[in-house]
Amino acid sequence: MTSFCAITSNCRSIGWISSSWFEQSGFVFPRGTRNGVCFATSFKQNKFPKASLSTSDPLLVKAARGDVVSRPPAWMMRQAGRYMAVYKKLAEKHPSFRKRSETTDLIVEISLQPWKAFQPDGVIIFSDILTPLPAFGVPFDIEEVRGPVIQSPISSEEGLKALHPIDLEKVSFVGESLQILRQEVGEQAAVLGFVGAPWTIATYIVEGGTTRTYTTIKRMCHTAPHVLRALLSHLTQAISEYVIFQVNSGAQCIQIFDSWGGQLPPDMWEKWSKPYIEEIVSAVKEKCPQIPLVLYINGNGGFLERMKGTGVDVIGLDWTVDMADGRRRLGSDISIQGNVDPAYLFSTLPALTNEIQRVVKSAGKRGHILNLGHGVLVGTPEEAVAHFFDVARSLKYDNYSEDCSREKSEVAV
Repeated sequence: MTSFCAITSNCRSIGWISSSWFEQSGFVFPRGTRNGVCFATSFKQNKFPKASLSTSDPLLVKAARGDVVSRPPAWMMRQAGRYMAVYKKLAEKHPSFRKRSETTDLIVEISLQPWKAFQPDGVIIFSDILTPLPAFGVPFDIEEVRGPVIQSPISSEEGLKALHPIDLEKVSFVGESLQILRQEVGEQAAVLGFVGAPWTIATYIVEGGTTRTYTTIKRMCHTAPHVLRALLSHLTQAISEYVIFQVNSGAQCIQIFDSWGGQLPPDMWEKWSKPYIEEIVSAVKEKCPQIPLVLYINGNGGFLERMKGTGVDVIGLDWTVDMADGRRRLGSDISIQGNVDPAYLFSTLPALTNEIQRVVKSAGKRGHILNLGHGVLVGTPEEAVAHFFDVARSLKYDNYSEDCSREKSEVAV
């Protein structure tokens, strides 16, 4: 399969017109406004290579790059999983999560379940951030109650000896699955891959599994910093290679989950997480400059500006960040993703519609991927997920422009 490396862009300044009607409707304009009047906002010049221009890129990829699009593309974190009846039926037949997430046929089937049901603009591979661990020397199990368990946590120089360069043959099922997903989806949606950030992966390796306090790895920052740095460096190299492997297998966009980066104070994140993410971004951009990279941190309200400094193309906002504030803080020279509260999927459909519209208007007409602010929750009604995507497809940025122009004419009269 030819690696995905095509982009389309003609970045221009876009003029926004403010109005009292839009303010009442909840539209929050990007920077460039003052005294109720919105002036032309200068958007980022496309930083992707012109040599790989294409008009056939999926909507999600275009939005990630900041290209002009007709509407915001939409997908959901954890859009394949336990809330779907078809998934629960398959899980009864194949009760092992490791088997479901490490068997090509099952990965493809599960990844396509939400695609067939809801037609999102992104199809993310069904996998786990811990999937590549055995490929570089860290075996793990997943227990029913405890979740992921690592029998030999690494907390010393001796433990580091178990690590070795990533053996991509051991994750061949990921590559095979991505190739098949590209064939199945075609140009109708983007195929997404994902990885865990080094700090987040290290929390599992050091703590021996999930934790609520992160005390072991946080203590290690001070008591054995050389060991932690060595571990993070090894993870950075392995994850970089794993990302490039996913891209070469067909992934058109990669999301980096620093899920537990938000457990660090911002200054500690600057030291123990950000530099390693920057290394991954640099390595991937060197080999795959056409691929948009998304960074998501759970609880990232205090990290937005720092996240932007990693060099990624898209910042994922969690639901605790006001979208308008997020756009103001990040500016218009980077794309954003999110950030509907997953709990809205349990509310009435009109309430969900209003929230989607509010988020989209607050994000602005350029560089926004509609998503939840976290993964789909267990027990989420499938009807609500279907409605989410129906509303997303119904949105048209041109309608906002027409409303603005109409209001401007009325004010002039």
